[in-house]
Amino acid sequence: MSKRCRRNVEVNTTLTNIDLSGKLDIGDAREIANSLKVNTTLTNINLSMNEIGVDGVLEIANALKVNTTLTNINLSGNELGYIGVQEIANVLKVNTSLTTINLSDNFIRVDGAMQMPFRQHHINQY
Repeated sequence: MSKRCRRNVEVNTTLTNIDLSGKLDIGDAREIANSLKVNTTLTNINLSMNEIGVDGVLEIANALKVNTTLTNINLSGNELGYIGVQEIANVLKVNTSLTTINLSDNFIRVDGAMQMPFRQHHINQY
């Protein structure tokens, strides 16, 4: 993701959905995380199949802790593992706007799934 593209996401006031599936690396994950911290219109983001791993999800998770507009996020196929899922579980303790999260295909075992708070959130983790 170029800095120009990131800047466009940050200042855009009409875009509500964005699909960045299969287009990001760890550096891009940092860029999109920075954008999510300030964007106030995106409600749906697809970050699937990027294999951003734990480092990438830590960046995204920090952004989700302050973002108040996203309601749906697709993080499937990003090799998050137990630590990544644990970080998303921590996000859900403070983020009240997220209602749907797709965590499928992330090597999440039962112990990882047990970290998720299942109240009022729709979480796909299989």
